[in-house]
Amino acid sequence: MVVYADTSFLVSLYSRDANSGPAQKMASGLSAPLAFTPFLRHESRNALRLAVFRKEITPAECQSVLAALEADVKAGSLVETPVSWAEVYTEAEALSAAHTAKLGVRASDVLHVAAAIALGAREFYTFDTRQKTLAVKAGMKVKP
Repeated sequence: MVVYADTSFLVSLYSRDANSGPAQKMASGLSAPLAFTPFLRHESRNALRLAVFRKEITPAECQSVLAALEADVKAGSLVETPVSWAEVYTEAEALSAAHTAKLGVRASDVLHVAAAIALGAREFYTFDTRQKTLAVKAGMKVKP
C-alpha cells in the first residue's frame, strides 16, 4: 500500500509546530513506509529553509531535521519513490480543470494530489485544508 504524506505533514512530523503531536501519533500507526518523491524532498527541504528565514527555527534545528529526513530514507521509513512526471502533470491538469476554480487550490497542492494518484496511493496525509478537500474529491482516504 502506498501512503502519500504531503509537505505539511512531513514538516510537522520532523520538526516542532502545532501539528507535530498529531503527525507523530498518525505516523506511529502506519503499517507501510511513506512515499518520498523528488518533489516532496525538494519542497520539504525548502520549507525548512524558509522556516529559518522566517526565524521559526534556527539553522541548527534545520540541519538536524534535514539529517533526520535523510536518516529515515536510509532506514526505509521514507521510501524514495520516482514518479512519471508526464502522468503527474496529466492528472494535475485534470484535477485543476475540475476543482481549482471551486476550491482555490494552489499548483503545488494539485501536484501533490496528482503525484499520489500517479503512485496509486489510497491514503493521503495533510494538514492543508484545501489540499485535503481536493484529495477527498480525487477519491482518497485523507487524514487527519
